[in-house]
Amino acid sequence: MIKVGFLVSPGFQMMSLAALSAFELANVTAGETLYQVEVLSESGGPVSNSLGMRMETGAIAEPACDTLVVTGTLDPEPSSPGLLAYVRDALQSCRRVAAICTGAFILAEAGLLDGRRATTHWFFARDLEKQFPKIRLEEDRIFIIDGQVWTSAGMSAGVDLALGMIEKDFGAEISRSVARKLVLYHRRAGGQSQHSALLEMDAKSDRIQTALDYAKRNLRSELSVEQLAEAAHLSPRQFSRAFRAETGQSPAKAVEHLRVEAARLMMEQTRHPIDVVATETGFADRERMRRAFLRAFGQPPQAIRRTAREEVV
Repeated sequence: MIKVGFLVSPGFQMMSLAALSAFELANVTAGETLYQVEVLSESGGPVSNSLGMRMETGAIAEPACDTLVVTGTLDPEPSSPGLLAYVRDALQSCRRVAAICTGAFILAEAGLLDGRRATTHWFFARDLEKQFPKIRLEEDRIFIIDGQVWTSAGMSAGVDLALGMIEKDFGAEISRSVARKLVLYHRRAGGQSQHSALLEMDAKSDRIQTALDYAKRNLRSELSVEQLAEAAHLSPRQFSRAFRAETGQSPAKAVEHLRVEAARLMMEQTRHPIDVVATETGFADRERMRRAFLRAFGQPPQAIRRTAREEVV
């Protein structure tokens, strides 16, 4: 049985505890207690969360858990010396130490992230990097594993982190089963981007959104302005003008973003050759896909795949 401690601080964000459900459902899936989970705080007793509700916690002592998960708050503040000492000692006594979202600030204060690759929610990434320049910050990641230290992006990414731990502990089948019970489409790979091209384009009208949905479903097609305009029931000229007004970019650039996002996901989660990925996502050839990756991520497709594989080693 693996003991997991969730460390909370006053004002902890409720979504941080969503990862608890992954460990709970791992027990249900296995039909036995694989994980024993406890919620901890510096002094123990009731601790108020970000909604003002109080949760009963156990007091920290000598780290007696296999895995310590440090939760985040909506407004990271300096931690007490006692809490930092506990987290620092946990690196020696626990098999792994993790942070969900802004919990990374606590690991950083304790010195656990010095020289390590780490991530956090994109909104706080620059603050983390500025305050703790020794961190090798990678802000566009769902979660990162560097040795025995795990960090995740936003609060919901803590579920992906927990599923990653379950997979390492008990195998991919149990992890997939837990993901299904949580009604998740799949466990997002750690290297997957925090951002969604469709979300960032934020189309305002149904017609432009329909065109974007059509493009995402038909990436192998040419996806000319005429095709997209037809899907939106507009003339090409009307469509181009409305599209740029709503998304701030041309239809061609938007299609490239959708193709790059789909190609990146395939590079991270499949073993398809690069030529196959390029064909399936609508790039004319692997060279065009390589140039698009360099524009979007500053690195070629092979580097994206290599990073994703490192996350699951």
